[in-house]
Amino acid sequence: MKTQVAIIGGGPSGLLLSQILHLKGIQSVVLERQSRDYVLGRIRAGVLEQGLADMLRSAGVGDRMDQEGHLHGGFDIAHEGQRMRIDLSGLTGGKSVMVYGQTEVTLDLYNARDEMGGIVVDNAQNVIPHNLTSGTPYVTYEKEGVSHRLECDFIAGCDGFHGVSRQSIPEAVRQEYEKVYPFGWLGVLSETPPVSDELIYNHSERGFALCSMRSKSLSRYYVQCDINEDVENWSDDQFWEELKSRLPTETAAQLITGPSIEKSIAPLRSFVSEPLCYGRLFLAGDAGHIVPPTGAKGLNLAASDIHYLSTAFIQYYTEHSETKLREYSQTALKRIWKAMRFSWWMTTLLHRFPENSDFDRRIQKAELEYLFSSEVARKVLAENYVGLPY
Repeated sequence: MKTQVAIIGGGPSGLLLSQILHLKGIQSVVLERQSRDYVLGRIRAGVLEQGLADMLRSAGVGDRMDQEGHLHGGFDIAHEGQRMRIDLSGLTGGKSVMVYGQTEVTLDLYNARDEMGGIVVDNAQNVIPHNLTSGTPYVTYEKEGVSHRLECDFIAGCDGFHGVSRQSIPEAVRQEYEKVYPFGWLGVLSETPPVSDELIYNHSERGFALCSMRSKSLSRYYVQCDINEDVENWSDDQFWEELKSRLPTETAAQLITGPSIEKSIAPLRSFVSEPLCYGRLFLAGDAGHIVPPTGAKGLNLAASDIHYLSTAFIQYYTEHSETKLREYSQTALKRIWKAMRFSWWMTTLLHRFPENSDFDRRIQKAELEYLFSSEVARKVLAENYVGLPY
């Protein structure tokens, strides 16, 4: 089999890239290691920057998002029992975010690829990219015990942090930067109405908490926990009591609890691998970088990669120019590091760090008090939260 762009990874990044290229008449094949049911069963965050929402609309996959998603013009930060609204729309000239689950984004993209006859190979095992520094790269994989070879012009590595793409770049070429945080997020999904119409980011002496939602009847809540915690040790009752203890009294009193339908602990890390390209291989999304979920940048940062990469591929095939392909890594990394800084800042601002001194905690308190008192500080927060321009 032969195509123009081989895409390793059938998550939202790979599928969105395939969809955009298809609309421009550029061929692609998506290779996904897992089954479609497995991919669609993954629970992920769902706060979409305005840039990503606009990309989905332009790619012809925004209708259900606009019908079922929830447009948010702000969110709350709670500290010492007080809640303050960050007016995203008012502080950014009308910009907003869309609350719409990543699983739903992936489903919309799968359906679009099916409707357009896009090739998505699920259960593709032992995927290996070859000849990356030549003009004739190719990918081998196995499906149902049969070996296959996919010839292509370029390879897009959209296969996540644990995928083969980044590991295919020689260690001597890669420069990796990482910060591992000493805590995780214990998350619960419940069929209960959200405690608030907008997200609440909460700082307390007991640790961070987040009140989020998937819909008007499906809520997602998180509490900061020790990184070595076992999720099995947390009953639903224990989780709800801990969450209430971290929220302002009035908010806790309004919280409606119920049985969890999903419960997990996610580690937090910041990670960047440079460069994002090697020969004919280009990394996008979690294959090249990871951010803690505090600033809701993971999926959105992957989307900006796809914007730059798809633009570069389109230029190559329509103008026969490699300029944007050569500039891809440098261009994408500029925005990646800005989002990395913002996610680090949000994480540092709102979590309780076990190693922090009394001085560190007083600085954290002063930072929060400054945010509560300064419109300029809130504007900087809002500008980054809705998404920096591509």
